[in-house]
Amino acid sequence: MKTTPKILVTGPELHKAAISVLETAGYDTVGTPSYPTEDLIVEIMAKERPVGVLSRVGRIGDRAMDASPGLQVISKHGAGFDNIDIDAASARNIPVFIAPGANAVSVAEHAITLLLATIKQIVPLNAGLKAGRWEKSGFCGREVSGMLLGLVGFGSISRATAKLAQGIGMEVCAYDPFVSGSEFQASGVTHMDNLDELLASCDAVSLHCPLVPATRHILNAERLAMMRSGSFVVNAARGGVIDEVALIAALQSGHIAGAGLDSFEAEPLPNDDALLTAPNLILTPHIGGSTEQALLKVGCAAAEAIVNTLSGVAPDEGRIVNSQGLVAS
Repeated sequence: MKTTPKILVTGPELHKAAISVLETAGYDTVGTPSYPTEDLIVEIMAKERPVGVLSRVGRIGDRAMDASPGLQVISKHGAGFDNIDIDAASARNIPVFIAPGANAVSVAEHAITLLLATIKQIVPLNAGLKAGRWEKSGFCGREVSGMLLGLVGFGSISRATAKLAQGIGMEVCAYDPFVSGSEFQASGVTHMDNLDELLASCDAVSLHCPLVPATRHILNAERLAMMRSGSFVVNAARGGVIDEVALIAALQSGHIAGAGLDSFEAEPLPNDDALLTAPNLILTPHIGGSTEQALLKVGCAAAEAIVNTLSGVAPDEGRIVNSQGLVAS
């Protein structure tokens, strides 16, 4: 009896519209727990033998790929692909797709929310009031309009963040060595061709770069020291782009006035992590893109990439991370 080909979805539930895309095309979906270990993914791959993987969380490495010899495509639920072994996929001629831009507005909104909440000290003021303290006397906040926001990376999320920041009166500059100067100009954003100069000149910095070897700990102790005293940091990208130990030290010394993080080097964040007790730090559990609208768009984009690939439809080359490493058929 012929079995229905399967698509493995790793991590949290997939939007029902995305599941419908897969099932309508004739595929069964198989899930995992919310944060599966690599060993568990290997085990499930060996058992279910999926022809495609829709990756949310959990590492997809060479062992997982080899566990399902019929695997033909991997599609990332989002733009960050650091949990997928790209070299291993290329060696097996498996295209890896991403869904850039589909969650841009939601993540940008979250980045700006973290920035405003941090600068305006919303969390400690709320906690103080609920604890019976009326802390109006002596309080002096900061006006966000007129501040200079530096963006590290200038992809779709960063551009959406720039637009929102400009809407509340912030000046915006950005650094991205892979984006042409005309694209900065089109967004009304000052192009910075040196990261260190950007960090030294801004009142706040928001990170929007992928996690690759060149960007791991791109914001380290040395670079945090370059930032203006009393400046702010926001990260709604990938956890590994910030040296968290260095950030905690900068917050403790007061050199960095506040920070807002939505992603971490270890996820879920351990209960004893030092970030949880760091001063002037707002944390959210990597939910910047977890809105109804973003989950719908990202899920469907990721599912459609799988269906199109398995159906032989010509792919959007701009969405294939490893297009240069694949063998032409």
